[in-house]
Amino acid sequence: MEATIHYKDQVAPDDRLFEASWRAVQDELKRRAIRRARGNQDLGQEWLSATAIKALVFFRRSPERIRDPQGFLFLVLDHVFLDSLRRSKREGRLFDYSVDIEHDHQALLAAPCASVTEQAECVERLEQVKEQVAHLPLLQRRLFEMRFVDDLPYLQIAEELHIAMPLVRKRVQLLRAVLR
Repeated sequence: MEATIHYKDQVAPDDRLFEASWRAVQDELKRRAIRRARGNQDLGQEWLSATAIKALVFFRRSPERIRDPQGFLFLVLDHVFLDSLRRSKREGRLFDYSVDIEHDHQALLAAPCASVTEQAECVERLEQVKEQVAHLPLLQRRLFEMRFVDDLPYLQIAEELHIAMPLVRKRVQLLRAVLR
């Protein structure tokens, strides 16, 4: 008589716990990853994959330390997200220079950042920008203040600097490149 081997018999209990936990929160994990990636599907998927791998390894190595398996998956996603920010920071890619930078700390904190971690990252980025601006030549600093601090339109900046508006746009573009 042949013995029938079922899938559940071949899978370790830790793997079954991981799989059940993953299935229970997978949709919410995906939503959170994509939200953290500001809508970037590829980056969100990358973080989700890294979360699955890291969590599975931990489930296998130290299952006794996991009290809330589903909550643990969200914690791992948070760590993957923070690791990605740190790596981006080291690589000098932390900023999106295609958008204007807010000057007011409170406005910056209230707008795009939801969690305490994201708020801390925003403040850190703002401090980095301040430090870089302090080392700019006077004319570039003035342009930075007019465009990003005073939020003046290009036309008004052009009038105040007595230059053409396309030149103002180009200088702002070059300023972003310098800050990058």
